[in-house]
Amino acid sequence: MTRVAAIDCGTNSIRLLVADCDPETGELVDLDRRMTIVRLGQGVDRTGRLAPEALERTFAACREYAAVIKEFGAERLRFVATSASRDAENRDEFVRGVLDILGVEPEVITGDQEAEFSFTGATRELHADGDYLVVDIGGGSTEFVVGSRHVRAARSVDVGCVRMTERHHPGDPATPEQIAAIRADVETALDLAERTVPLREPRTLVGLAGSVTTVAAIALDLPAYDSSAIHHSRISYDQVKRVTERLLASTHEERTAIPVLHPGRIDVIAAGALVLLAVMERTGAQEVVVSEHDILDGIAWSIA
Repeated sequence: MTRVAAIDCGTNSIRLLVADCDPETGELVDLDRRMTIVRLGQGVDRTGRLAPEALERTFAACREYAAVIKEFGAERLRFVATSASRDAENRDEFVRGVLDILGVEPEVITGDQEAEFSFTGATRELHADGDYLVVDIGGGSTEFVVGSRHVRAARSVDVGCVRMTERHHPGDPATPEQIAAIRADVETALDLAERTVPLREPRTLVGLAGSVTTVAAIALDLPAYDSSAIHHSRISYDQVKRVTERLLASTHEERTAIPVLHPGRIDVIAAGALVLLAVMERTGAQEVVVSEHDILDGIAWSIA
């Protein structure tokens, strides 16, 4: 077993996985898995820069994670940064801060690399016939990956729950015009993805990341967030549609009252759910297999 630490820093959240990995058996044992909402991508779509307060929130989480990594004695660490830091003019400031705290430079990976990690993490323990379509709905971007044991096609597009919320400012609740504007952006992105990725071919749709797992938790009517109940749950198209319509029609106060909804997702979950619904309608998928294993697991395997 090799003890590794993987950090995934996205537009909305930063996450840590410390795990023991055995490449020979394919076993990955979680020792610590945690997530902090830092909203690193705050305002990036509008300004092209990482905001000072967003950087400080992210660095505070990095200091917490450094202590956890030291406590568990991880032998190797890899820090991967995705959409927001790809887009930012001042990403050097972000890189320096992470290096000072954790001793490693964040790798600002491409969308294709992000897709590869997500695919590996999500499908390594699944056993379905034919290809998978893995969809990772993040804060700033969404990755589409098709493959069976290996990636056959992948594409990253700039639609995510934070980017869509900040671009279209859905009200409380969202108006039909705001919903239509988000939907138009998502449909354009799906057209772009479909030039590279055969979205309608795979028989199994696998959904990743917080928007998908939160929609699943609401659909399952869980009293509290429960990873074991969510992982590999199968959520039907009708369930996704009902949850999405409920979120779009709800006020901030009503969403706050949903017990499984993380406070950091209250203002962006409706847009994330709408992305998932649009994907299912475009692909004709009647259900989505929800995975709690994703890019973090893929990063861990890459260094094991």
